[in-house]
Order: sequence, then structure tokens, then C-alpha cells
Amino acid sequence: MSSSDASSPSETPLRRHHRPRGLSDRFAYRLVRFMRFFADLFFAGRYGHRAVVLETVAAVPGMVGGTLQHLRSLRRLKDDDGWIRTLLDEAENERMHLMTFIEVAQPTRLERALIVLAQGVFYNLFFLLYLCSSRTAHRVVGYLEEEAVISYTEYLEGIDSGKYENIPAPQIAIDYWKLPADARLREVVAAVRADEADHRDVNHDFADQIAGGR
Repeated sequence: MSSSDASSPSETPLRRHHRPRGLSDRFAYRLVRFMRFFADLFFAGRYGHRAVVLETVAAVPGMVGGTLQHLRSLRRLKDDDGWIRTLLDEAENERMHLMTFIEVAQPTRLERALIVLAQGVFYNLFFLLYLCSSRTAHRVVGYLEEEAVISYTEYLEGIDSGKYENIPAPQIAIDYWKLPADARLREVVAAVRADEADHRDVNHDFADQIAGGR
């Protein structure tokens, strides 16, 4: 599903958690919590810079999943039931998140180096994980998106409290989400959060379908 028409929080429940069931789910959940620990440690409350680095990584799973589902469809001579387009749309949507937050928080040289390292490591590990267990891979993404929703909710709370300046929305965000011309950062973060909630539900659903043999 395309996220350029970002759903509002009233349309997509924000506080939704998939309770781990079985070894695959528990592995995925603990891996994501481990990753969250280091993200919190490194970025603390610098949510704009955090978004720049993490959205670079977040755009990887959709591209990996879309590529491997494409090859699977070719090998099996079967239709993909819309999975490929959904995953590629997810990758593009996450890339637009990155392009937006680059305008909000210019990454430092250290963060740019971290982006290169994180993307290289994560791409290869996620590719191997998807080959070994696509169910676990989609569950990892589902849990990553759960954490993203939490992070952007905290970002919004910081904007509302005055901790972070509610600057004018970048033009790229206004064009992409079709926001009002006078939109502010708060509206951008709310739109991104809605996207992440959508990706969370889609990936948990994909993992459930795979678990059910579909």
C-alpha cells in the first residue's frame, strides 16, 4: 500500500504491539530491543539526527524483500499477490523520510560515516536473514516499526513541550505528503509516524501469512 497518502493516527492505531509467539518472534523482538538500546545510547534526545541515520537503515528491508519476492515469483512462475509493489513502496517511502529529515538535521561527518557502515552491515545481514527465514525478517521489520512509532511519538511530545523547535516543514515534505503550504515540523513528524504504523501492520501481517503457510 502506498504511503504517500499517509493515513492519520485515527485511521491507523498507533499503540499496537505484536506479542512474540514462538522462537522466531522472540528472536526478532530481542534483536530489535538490542538495536534500540544502542540507538538510544548514541542519539539520546537528538531525534532529527536519529531519524537521518535510522531511516537510511529503514529503507533497506523493503528493497531486500521486494527483490527476493520478485525472484521467488519468477522461479515459481506464480503471482506475488501484491507483495513486491508493497515492499518497494515501503522502501521508497522510507527513503523519502530520509530526504525530509536531511533538511531538518544536517548529518555530521561522524553520522555520515555511521550511515555507510550501518547500511552495509544491515543490508547484508538482513539479506541473509530473509533467505533463511522471511517470516523472521518481516517480524523484525514489524518490531522495528513499533519502535519507530514510539520514537516519533516522543519526538512529537518534545515539539509540543517546546523542547524541539517547530520549524517550517521542508518543501520536499509538503510536496510528498501534500501538506498545507504553511505546515510545520509537527505535521511532518505526524505523517511519518502514520507511515511507520502502516509499515508495522503490513510486515506483521506478512509474517503471519508466512507462518500460516500462505
